[in-house]
Amino acid sequence: MTRKVATKLLFDICLLSLFLIGAAYGVIMHEPGWIVFMIPLTLIQVYRIFRKQRRIYDEFAGFVDSIRFKDFSRHFSIKKSPAEMLPFRQGFNELYDTFRETGKEREMQYQYLQKTLEMVNTGILSYDPDTGEIIWFNNSLKQILRVPYLKTISGLEMRHKGLYDDIMRLSPGESKMSNLYFGPDTYKILLSATAFKTGDKRFILLGVQNISSAVDETESEAWRKLLRVMTHEIMNSVAPISSLAGTLQQILRKDAEGAAISGIDGYEDLVVGVNTIKSRSESLLRFAETYRSLNKIAAPEIKKFHVLDLFENISNLMDPTLAKKGIELEMILKEPDMLLMADSTLIEQVLINLVLNSMEAVKDSGEKRISLSAEDINGKVVLKVSDTGAGMSKEVLDKIFIPFFTTKKTGSGIGLSLSRQIMKLHGGSLSVYSEVGKGTAFTLHFP
Repeated sequence: MTRKVATKLLFDICLLSLFLIGAAYGVIMHEPGWIVFMIPLTLIQVYRIFRKQRRIYDEFAGFVDSIRFKDFSRHFSIKKSPAEMLPFRQGFNELYDTFRETGKEREMQYQYLQKTLEMVNTGILSYDPDTGEIIWFNNSLKQILRVPYLKTISGLEMRHKGLYDDIMRLSPGESKMSNLYFGPDTYKILLSATAFKTGDKRFILLGVQNISSAVDETESEAWRKLLRVMTHEIMNSVAPISSLAGTLQQILRKDAEGAAISGIDGYEDLVVGVNTIKSRSESLLRFAETYRSLNKIAAPEIKKFHVLDLFENISNLMDPTLAKKGIELEMILKEPDMLLMADSTLIEQVLINLVLNSMEAVKDSGEKRISLSAEDINGKVVLKVSDTGAGMSKEVLDKIFIPFFTTKKTGSGIGLSLSRQIMKLHGGSLSVYSEVGKGTAFTLHFP
């Protein structure tokens, strides 16, 4: 309290005391004039003191309400302020300014954090585990789950039940792999959860990351390394055997011509054995050289071309074989002018390989139909090769991209591995969906 305010308050109290003394003097001395004069002055002075205190109380109550409702826009006038209100108003204004600055800083931090979370590729979601209410989630999660809005975590159950079940079984601090299905496409998802508290409220923070590309790339790189080692060792081991077998063949031919050993028992068996060794060693060398191609795909020459031209090239190339086998090739292209940025030669190789696989799949089907389609999904080109064949079991689906694995009697087992590697070189992906008895669909996603 300033000296000026204290002096005025002391003056008001002294003045009130004088009026009370005057009124008391009139009562004691039986002076009605004093009483009539002093009592109104006393009441007026009491009202003045009451009004000042009430004004202080009202402004203080307004300040408290502003704090309660977080309304810091109010400002008290200083220039026309009564002396007794000046310290309060100055203090209130300083507090309001502090709260406003703090609010601005918090809002800036919140906006900064929100923008940062919106920019990351990981989907982030916060929800109340007691009610299931979703507090916040970023755009990355919307893109991963392909949902525009979620009110409660249970809203995922109808869209992605398997993913929802995995989330509900996920404990705070734990990470788990899950699968996300969109029609024929399957994506590998990494789920991570953590718990935190704000006041007495508990929340779960969930991280959702699409790791399909990373897993596929790691898997492909592992197979490439294995193939490099295998082909190197096979060729180093088999080449000398093939050379030695060739030398033995020459010796046996010379001796046979000279009749030195041709009459010996077992000569014919010896010739057959050496020829077999020579033949099998050469086959092994060709085998190793063939699988070297998995590691020798040239870097793609990216150019813009029409998808329609790509489809027509494949149709012209495959039509004679398809007609001979009685298989219908259906081409679906809603946008005839659709363009694709890719290496047309490599992509054509992938599609031909997939069509050949589909031809093998539908050869014993009642309805022999293969569909080749293209569509634009969120600005990205997606090509699809589907068939009405017998489909594949889950066990086979898990292995079809593994090099050397094949279900064909004459298959090499590298076609799908090569196709996936070609898509990786384009920054895209190759996925498969199949149901036993219903058919199979391969999908090429381009960046």
